Amino acid sequence: MGIEIERKFLLQNDRWRAEADQGTPFKQGYMTQDGPASVRVRIEGDKANINIKSANPGMHRLEYEYPIPLAEAIELLQQLCIKPLIEKTRYHVMHQGKLWEVDVFAGDNSGLEVAEVELDSMDEKITLPDWVAEEVTDDKRYYNVCLVQHPYKDW
Repeated sequence: MGIEIERKFLLQNDRWRAEADQGTPFKQGYMTQDGPASVRVRIEGDKANINIKSANPGMHRLEYEYPIPLAEAIELLQQLCIKPLIEKTRYHVMHQGKLWEVDVFAGDNSGLEVAEVELDSMDEKITLPDWVAEEVTDDKRYYNVCLVQHPYKDW
């Protein structure tokens, strides 16, 4: 069973950029948003996948992800995914042995920047970098699936 344990934070400054990789462009869309799970199609650089994730907010969610051909992902995004699509660049930053993912959104969610860190257990203790601010793990507005219906530009 695939399980994701993740915490999500807003950023308070851009000091993370000094330690970040070059970033990878993402384009993703959702085929379903309502019900017990979301179904997402994502192009990540030159790779593509389909993802099924439980819809409950919080640190602990079921998640299953499978690679698919890039051409099929493009067609799914164009033909079957709810618009607008999510556009962002994902950067990776190591901090005290943990890999952080910083998403800088574009398009209808331009201006939004969020950092996420995956944990090994629900009670794992981590040291927060000085560039993170408020934790938004339990705030559904910051989940990509919600940003399709309620883009950041409309907040």
